[in-house]
Amino acid sequence: MTKDPVDLPFDADEMLEGLRLWVETESPTFDAAAVNRMMDVAQHDLAALGARVERIPGRMGLGDSVRATMPHPRAGEGGILVLGHLDTVHPVGTLEKLPFRREGNLCYGPGIMDMKGGNYVYLEAMRRILAAGIETPLPVTFLFTPDEEIGTPMARRLIEMEAARHQYILVPEPARPDGGAVIGRYAIARFNLQTRGRPSHAGWALSEGRSAIAEMARNVAVIEGMTNEDCTFSVGVINAGKWVNCVSSVCDAEVLTMAKTQELLDEGVAEMMALNSTEGDVIMEVRRGVTRPVWEPDQPGTMAMLQVARAIAGDIGFELPAGSAGGGSDGNFTGFMGLPTLDSIGVRGKGLHTLNEHIEIDSLVERARLAAGLYCRLGA
Repeated sequence: MTKDPVDLPFDADEMLEGLRLWVETESPTFDAAAVNRMMDVAQHDLAALGARVERIPGRMGLGDSVRATMPHPRAGEGGILVLGHLDTVHPVGTLEKLPFRREGNLCYGPGIMDMKGGNYVYLEAMRRILAAGIETPLPVTFLFTPDEEIGTPMARRLIEMEAARHQYILVPEPARPDGGAVIGRYAIARFNLQTRGRPSHAGWALSEGRSAIAEMARNVAVIEGMTNEDCTFSVGVINAGKWVNCVSSVCDAEVLTMAKTQELLDEGVAEMMALNSTEGDVIMEVRRGVTRPVWEPDQPGTMAMLQVARAIAGDIGFELPAGSAGGGSDGNFTGFMGLPTLDSIGVRGKGLHTLNEHIEIDSLVERARLAAGLYCRLGA
């Protein structure tokens, strides 16, 4: 049997068969029970490899995390950490509109690109390595978390404490549009907004009311108008009103800000906080939510990892461009900590967070070989 991990007998059809259960186990972040069903699936597959698996209870009404230490003579020591999330943005029932299906070189399904496909591929690479009797230079640990899609408010500390033990961090988020990896990420900040007005009967005494919805709508235009190429503002959630015949007294909203540098993030935060208002008939309260720090590119450890990955990709037969990116991931945290981190090394695809989410099937074997190569060459 071959001992070159790049040439292990990966099979796309087999991977799709295993990945199907992952995709069809819907796991939206805010449904802790659904996320935990997905953690059950992952825990089973990890245990089947002989891993020592730990279930870490969730907090804040969120799901659990799973940490798995792969079989190795030095198991438990710091080595390579595979860091991924198993929550998605798709509510339970999305499978009715976006069923798991294969069409030519594409395979569709909720969360298949972001990021169940990449997580499964890196697990499959480890399965093949163990089956071949290959001993990796460093022990490998997997950490799957439940809340990345909402900024990782609960699991961040767990991620940081676990990552600090390891020499290398692999984040199999989906590949960039050009198939490349991510070696730095922009900062992401979230904000919670609330306008509070004065209720009244919308038909009987409209003029006596002061609409919280109207004030929020005015601010939406102001906030999104602050966007430029280097710092963006997006209002993604608005909740208000229960009765159409009542002037709304409360309106809540959530805003996401992306900035390319810490300085720009600080300026964006200041602009948002300046919207606080306690005067007038309708007041605006702005509260800062979770933040993903800037992960500066070109860190020596990360660049050294990239060179290893590029050599492996060359052996496989593809190029691996790399650069900084927006979007945010848990790689922001490990990169910010200065830990060698290679992000977006998962499957290729398009349409993440939409009802057109899909992966390119031929990227399954390609990325599994990349994963196997990284496991066997990092630390060698």
